[in-house]
Amino acid sequence: MGDYMNFKIGDYVTRKSYDNDLVFKIRDIDKDIAYLVGVNIRLCADSKVEDLNILNGELERDEDFVEKIPIIELERDDYFYLPGKILHIDGDSEYLERCLNYYKKVNIWAVGMLEKESNIPYKIKDLLEEYKPDIVVITGHDAYYRKNSMKDLNSYKNSSFYANAIKEARNYEKSHQKLIIVAGGCQSNYEELIKAGANFASSPKRVNIHALDPAIVASKLSLADITEDIDLKGILESTKYGKDGMGGVKTKGTMYIGYPR
Repeated sequence: MGDYMNFKIGDYVTRKSYDNDLVFKIRDIDKDIAYLVGVNIRLCADSKVEDLNILNGELERDEDFVEKIPIIELERDDYFYLPGKILHIDGDSEYLERCLNYYKKVNIWAVGMLEKESNIPYKIKDLLEEYKPDIVVITGHDAYYRKNSMKDLNSYKNSSFYANAIKEARNYEKSHQKLIIVAGGCQSNYEELIKAGANFASSPKRVNIHALDPAIVASKLSLADITEDIDLKGILESTKYGKDGMGGVKTKGTMYIGYPR
């Protein structure tokens, strides 16, 4: 613990009123209010500085989470593989870097673009035309303001921006198979994102999602055979909070398999 007057931007903190359950990083401080972003969850929050504790302990490493995810083993003797290409658009630079590192770890071609959530609807068409991905990830931060209606997009910090970006992407490519869309952050309006045209979205139970969850879903889709239906439940079970955090629709994979190598 530390004196709240000593908190500064960049400190790792927890919230006393939430039993110190999640770790945040201080993004800004205005008088006695600290603006927070989750370290391992895609959540924005604000808090009175007097409610904060300096983190007591170590941060969870991505490696500790990733090592629990089953690796897709590809036969290397006679076949060659062309995984689906991923365009990952993220509202958070640190999350983006971590997701790109994950794609690299599982040997998937991916390009990352840092873009504020509110700007994504205006930028996405040009990005899709430039990179022509098989899968686009639209993510960043979000939050559900529980005092308002769960059905109202205005009850969410960034869900309306994600929904509009999905609609723009669907105007570019209407087929859920030719362009797979993975969208949302913590507590996002799952139903509206699916209705807008996403293949996968967060968050069915309005829970938090891990920073890597969108990348994990996208990588599973990238490495799934284009001639076969994806393992929908298996993909969701690979994420931090399973079907409570993310959901989606059945489709086929995006990876071509060739012979001979």
